[in-house]
Amino acid sequence: MVPEGWEKARFEDITKIANGQVDPKVEPYSDMIHIGPENVTSHSGQLSGCKTGKELGLISGKYEFDEQAIVYSKIRPNLNKVCRPKFHGLCSADMYPIWANEALNIDYLYHYMLSPAFFKTAVAMSMRTGMPKINRADLNAVRIMLPPLPEQKKIAQILSTWDQAITDTERLLENSQQRKKGLMQQLLTGKKRLPGLEGEWEKIELGNALDYQQPTPFLVKSTEYSEDFPTPVLTAGKSFLLGYTDETFGIYDEELPVIIFDDFTTASQFVDFPFKAKSSAMKILTPKHGYSIRYIFEAMRMIRFAVGGHQRHWISIFTNLVIPCPSLEEQNAISEVIDTTDKELSALQSRLDKLKHEKKALMQQLLTGKRRVQVEAA
Repeated sequence: MVPEGWEKARFEDITKIANGQVDPKVEPYSDMIHIGPENVTSHSGQLSGCKTGKELGLISGKYEFDEQAIVYSKIRPNLNKVCRPKFHGLCSADMYPIWANEALNIDYLYHYMLSPAFFKTAVAMSMRTGMPKINRADLNAVRIMLPPLPEQKKIAQILSTWDQAITDTERLLENSQQRKKGLMQQLLTGKKRLPGLEGEWEKIELGNALDYQQPTPFLVKSTEYSEDFPTPVLTAGKSFLLGYTDETFGIYDEELPVIIFDDFTTASQFVDFPFKAKSSAMKILTPKHGYSIRYIFEAMRMIRFAVGGHQRHWISIFTNLVIPCPSLEEQNAISEVIDTTDKELSALQSRLDKLKHEKKALMQQLLTGKRRVQVEAA
């Protein structure tokens, strides 16, 4: 149902999609900033790592865009990548520069094309041909929910406010992560000492600081996970939390916190809650007397190790790797600093997740007319 005062407009009637490509070797194109799908952050439209055509050594045809355009990726798996550059530049041939006509606010279109509903439509369009992309004809046939122009501008303004809050929080989080990284490089090497702590450091092998246990007694039997179940199932890799199980047997809760270590990839995670495991390639590491598990975990993360071959690394290699180590008192003090820093990072991440969730819910309301905005009279 179309809200009162709104209409469903065809994409081709309210936009113009770039058609002719330019030669990026020709001046002034070679000095323009170039955008590819890899430079666009999914779901937010932020740009990073952009360079000029000359710096990239471009040799194939590209599209030119200006300050009034949005740039949209037409190739899977990057269909949700949309940006609003607001400068004059070039974009990859895998992207479309798009302009709005007088009935459409370009910032409204930008937010509309970032919405989950448009992404779902784009995926469906890209499935129609053998090539995983959207052609102009299909894109031009899409119908867009279009409020009056003043309402478009107000909606775009509201969503842009959320975007700015998200961007600011992302920047705070990134800066905090960099500060933690620098602090860890100082504290975990003894270059920076905490007040009142002295004494010589020593070099220790990880095998002298940690015991290991096989995960066999704690492996999950069924992978039918549910958010309603109580016990998390973990992996040491980036995914970390695979799901939740209702199995009541074989739950690891003996000597928390622990480090879980992937014997093949050497990925590790710090765990301070009961869990079950998924992979038999995982080692469960616990501290020996005189060592802080949190300190050892952070020190392990400082190790630069190139994984090679399909072998189990803990016993054959990692137990023999050496880290610098202070007294237990200093280990604990450093661990407290790390814990405080991580709580700050966690608070920022929670704030960022909340803002993104709020914006997504707001988009679903505002871009469908389920929630109307007040527009001031001229």
